[in-house]
Amino acid sequence: MTQIDEQFIKIAIKMALNAREAGNEPFGAILVKNDEIVMYGENKINSFCDPTHHAEIGLIRTFCSENNIFDLSDYTLYTSCEPCVMCTGAMVWSKLGKIVYSVSHDQLAKIAGSNIMISSKEVIDKSPHKPILVEQVLNAEGLKVFEGYSFSH
Repeated sequence: MTQIDEQFIKIAIKMALNAREAGNEPFGAILVKNDEIVMYGENKINSFCDPTHHAEIGLIRTFCSENNIFDLSDYTLYTSCEPCVMCTGAMVWSKLGKIVYSVSHDQLAKIAGSNIMISSKEVIDKSPHKPILVEQVLNAEGLKVFEGYSFSH
């Protein structure tokens, strides 16, 4: 973990707060190349009536499509929470270079009251492409996003 990782995780956490304020689940992400943000993403499952529009996968879909790119090996994705198996799969398929997150899926399961997740590490370990994984950066700040939040199942 570096100071740059902390700087960018703070922005991903802010995106999670934006998503929450917009009536979506509290998850946010940013995509970075050469220490510059190239795209912002937030959970929009309620806004788009799309249960797959998580912050990370929505960002990857949009960025790759708009830029006609499939290989994100030169990019880092910063996300407020450990990516789910669907989003981690998208990161593997796009050959993402590095994943940095704040809140772990085990912590999220305690907050949400359930856990259908497979850890990002498990997905990456079984994949042909293995992004660098940096876990639980600014964890206490990331957990604050969920204070007073109730998940609907």
